[in-house]
Amino acid sequence: MKVVLITGISSGFGFTIAQLLAKGNYRVYGTVRKEIDLIPNVNYLFMDVVSDESVKQAIEEVHQKEGRIDVLINNAGVGIAAPLEFTKITDIQHLMDVNFLGAVRVTQAVLPIMRKQSGGLIISISSIGGLIGLPYQGIYSAGKFALEGFCQALYHEVKQFNIKVLIINPGDFATQFTANRLCAEKDDSIAVYPNFGKTLSQIEQDEKNGLHPDELAKRIERLIRKKNAPVRLVIASPLQKFSVFLKRILPEKLFYRIISKYYL
Repeated sequence: MKVVLITGISSGFGFTIAQLLAKGNYRVYGTVRKEIDLIPNVNYLFMDVVSDESVKQAIEEVHQKEGRIDVLINNAGVGIAAPLEFTKITDIQHLMDVNFLGAVRVTQAVLPIMRKQSGGLIISISSIGGLIGLPYQGIYSAGKFALEGFCQALYHEVKQFNIKVLIINPGDFATQFTANRLCAEKDDSIAVYPNFGKTLSQIEQDEKNGLHPDELAKRIERLIRKKNAPVRLVIASPLQKFSVFLKRILPEKLFYRIISKYYL
C-alpha cells in the first residue's frame, strides 16, 4: 500500500482527494488545523504549514509509523480577492506563507525520506491563476507563480533520486474555497476601483458553476497509479483550457485584452 500524505484535508480538494484515496489501496494521512468530520480510513495529523516545528513533527510521525512516504500532495491553500493597492501587507505575508512557503516547508521535510527510499511523487496543487495573472487576485496568482517556479526547479534537482514532481493547474471548481476566500473591504475598494465588485461576482459565479472536485480527485488517483506521469496537468473547463493554450500562442498584449474583456 502506498503511503500518501495530503495537506489541508478539512474541505475542498483535500477532503475529496483523501476521501477517494481512502477507499483504495492506500495508507492516507491528511493534515488539519482544527477538528472536522472524520473520513473513514484516513489518519489525521495536526499540521500548520506556516510552522516549521509543526511540519517537522507531523512528517516525523508519519515516517515513524510507516517507514516511508510514497506520495506527497501539497494542497493546503487560501485565496484572497482585493485590488493590489488595497491588499494589506499582513494578508500578503499570510497568503504567501500558506500557499508558497507552506508547500516548500512540507516538501523540504519529505525529501530526505524520499531520497533514502530512492523514489517518490510530489504533487503540488497550483492553479490556472499560477499561469495567468488574474485581476483582483494578484497575490493569489503571485503565490501560485512562485510555487510553479519552485516545482519546475525541483523537478530537475530530484530527478536523480527517482523522485517525480507534478503540477496540477485546476480551473474553477465548486468548493468551499469560494466561501473561505479573504476579501478586501468592498466599499473602500469600489470607491477607487469601481469594477472590483463586478469582477468578484464574476469570479464567484464561475466557481459556483465550476467542476465538481470529484473530477480532480479521480484524475489525481489515476496519476498516482501511472508509471510515467506528466509534469503538468490542467484540469478545467474546455474554455479555461483554451485560455491556457491562447496564452502560449498569442502576443502578450492581445492576451491581456482578452482577460480584461472577460473580467473587467
